[in-house]
Order: sequence, then structure tokens, then C-alpha cells
Amino acid sequence: MKWDIQTVDFKATDELLAYTEEKVSGLHKYYDQIVGAEVYLKLIQDEAKQNKKAEVKLNIPGNDLFAESHDASFEKAINEVTEKLKGQIRKLKTKLQKH
Repeated sequence: MKWDIQTVDFKATDELLAYTEEKVSGLHKYYDQIVGAEVYLKLIQDEAKQNKKAEVKLNIPGNDLFAESHDASFEKAINEVTEKLKGQIRKLKTKLQKH
């Protein structure tokens, strides 16, 4: 699986990058056709407490999947994004089985 993790407006720690890679690469066990993942971690400059945003685009031949989440911590946002993507993978697999 090809990786691309980008951070916007901050410098991510090695722990955060490792956590992100572990969570997103874990999606591969749900669907082995994932060829890559583009992850964007953004620090939103506003007064809101949920100023951390995670966006993940999974590269799947014929069907790219995308999810995003805002939260108070990047870890929580990443957990939410991976849960959303698991749901999208389940829907995709169900759709493919019907054809």
C-alpha cells in the first residue's frame, strides 16, 4: 500500500505519524484492493475546540473512498475517519457482491 501523509500548519510528531499509519493501514485487512492512502492532518486556525481535522482518501481501483473528521485531538479524528471508511468499505463490498 502506497502512503502519503501530509500535515498542514503544524509539524506532526513521529508518534502521531506512526499512529495514523497503523490505523489507516489496518483498513487493508477489511479490503485488500486498497492500493494507497492519502492522509491530510490539518490544524484549523479558529477558536473552536475541535480544531484538528483528519482527511483520508483511499485509492481503490474504480472506487476511491474519502472521509474526514474534526475533533479535539488528531487521534480521535483519525479513529472517526477509519470507522467511517470501514462503513464505506462494507457498502462497497456489498455492492460488488451483487454484481
